[in-house]
Amino acid sequence: MLKRLYFYILFIPVTVFSQEINGKYTVDVNYFYGNILPHNNTIKHLITEHPEGALISFNRKTFGDKEWESEYNFPDYGASFHYETTKNPILGDLYGLYAHYNFYFLNRNLMFRVGEGIAYITNPYDKETNFRNLAYGTRWMTSTYLMLNYHKENLYKNIGLQAGIGFFHHSNSNMASPNTSTNTLAVNVGVNYSFEKNENLQRHTKIFDTIPNYKEPVKYNIAFRSGFNESDIIGSGKFPFYVLSAYADKRLSRKSAIQFGADFFMMKYLEEYIRYKSVAYPNEHIDPDTDYRRIGVFIGHELFINKLSLEAQAGYYVYAPFGFLGPFYQRVGMKYYFSKTFFTSLTLKTHAAKAEAMEIGVGIRL
Repeated sequence: MLKRLYFYILFIPVTVFSQEINGKYTVDVNYFYGNILPHNNTIKHLITEHPEGALISFNRKTFGDKEWESEYNFPDYGASFHYETTKNPILGDLYGLYAHYNFYFLNRNLMFRVGEGIAYITNPYDKETNFRNLAYGTRWMTSTYLMLNYHKENLYKNIGLQAGIGFFHHSNSNMASPNTSTNTLAVNVGVNYSFEKNENLQRHTKIFDTIPNYKEPVKYNIAFRSGFNESDIIGSGKFPFYVLSAYADKRLSRKSAIQFGADFFMMKYLEEYIRYKSVAYPNEHIDPDTDYRRIGVFIGHELFINKLSLEAQAGYYVYAPFGFLGPFYQRVGMKYYFSKTFFTSLTLKTHAAKAEAMEIGVGIRL
């Protein structure tokens, strides 16, 4: 299967694209081989072989036509397809589709890529036919990958080489149980192909007629987030959750802003989990009417790219009558600004390595 896949991959650039696609575009193909990291004791029995696979990426270069491009040293953006065989029939094989950015360092010889997307697993958990697969509770899940490569283009005509390390994370973000997830750390080697060059394409720092003023007063934000998740009790059911956030942010520069605010959490799965624990574990003396709601305060940082930004927050519960997963929480994700005022977001709320919820949100910045 893998050999046939590589055969088709290598001929994609030649047979699908013509020379009308100019030097703005590249394709790269990587083979990887690695290890599934034993981050949780419940999946150690599933780590039996070294996974391997292929990563195919289509990239669009930037040349400074927009102000953010030169600020980030002319990154690439594009789409990736990922195939990974875990070599364990209990886990199955993984297929993923991602959007990604490539950032360059050391005279563009070092490339760092971050990709975010969705993945499909061929053999998820089933209580009758595959009860040993505690890693994946659903066929579809979110996935993130990171790659750090030594990268050289046009070593021979339009063909170049790259090699480095990659990290692939697969998890359904607690939308269903089980959800132990997997992390694959791998070495990779590959080739890249640059389409026909256009001599008019040169990287430049463009002088714009108007430069945005990033020195802003403190801005105030309100965000509403929601979704579905399930407790670690398999079969306990999916429940909606609602999160209301209010926070202030201060723009420090073209790239950065700091945040401070508060969250109000209504996680309905937690209400059901408290009832379950009060009955199943009477020795713990849990009151079934314990308030499941929580309030937290957080600090955060936002990294602005273009209309897209990356967000990271660290929080502490100041109100949590049911002490579940500890007093600290984190949130990482992306925001997209439709305008200076309105945005949407996709974020992951975690407690260290334990994911609690994938949050889909909308918000306003005033």
